[in-house]
Amino acid sequence: MTNSDSFLDRILLTRRHMLGAMAVAAASTALPVNLFAQAAAAASNNATAQAIADHFSSVATMQGEFVQFGPRGEQTGGKFFIQRPGKLRFNYDDPSPIRVIADGKNVAIGNMKLKTWDLYPLSKTPLSLLLAQRIDLSAGSVKSVKEESDLTTIALGNSTVFGNSTITMMFDPKTYDLRQWTITDNQGKDTSVMVFNVKTGVQFDDKVFKVPYEVIPGTAAYRD
Repeated sequence: MTNSDSFLDRILLTRRHMLGAMAVAAASTALPVNLFAQAAAAASNNATAQAIADHFSSVATMQGEFVQFGPRGEQTGGKFFIQRPGKLRFNYDDPSPIRVIADGKNVAIGNMKLKTWDLYPLSKTPLSLLLAQRIDLSAGSVKSVKEESDLTTIALGNSTVFGNSTITMMFDPKTYDLRQWTITDNQGKDTSVMVFNVKTGVQFDDKVFKVPYEVIPGTAAYRD
């Protein structure tokens, strides 16, 4: 190897080192910018979600009509009643014999034809997020927020409490009014409820949210 060859190799080696260093520097500069942009977007989404959640939480009572779409494509409808915190009732239209009642402690699903009831702790179902006194999104329950021109969609869940079950709520982006929610169970099956003709600030008799524990075996501890 001649001296000129050695000198040329040293130049090329130095140039390669410089290019490598420049690439690393560029990547390290871009990374914080990308992370900052992602963090800013996430903060904006969470702020929007919390503003909507606060508005929805401020509605103490509401009633209206609903259409429910089941995981097998079945469609039913009826009337719903909500009183915060923790109370809900679904009266399904005939010929469905189903009633769903949440009294702040439990969710009871009754078959009026068979005269049977199934009972679930409200705190263990995603409905507890929908019916909370205040929907607090700061505790890491937000799975996603999607803002579109006609809908703002907020997906909530807590794997520690609900497993893979989630509740996805859809709101009007201008009025923040609730339009629909979808509960996805642990098997990934969706049940969607679309609400309409909604009235707020209504008064309910206590009987509306009364679970008939007296006819449900093993529920003596819940009876008044």
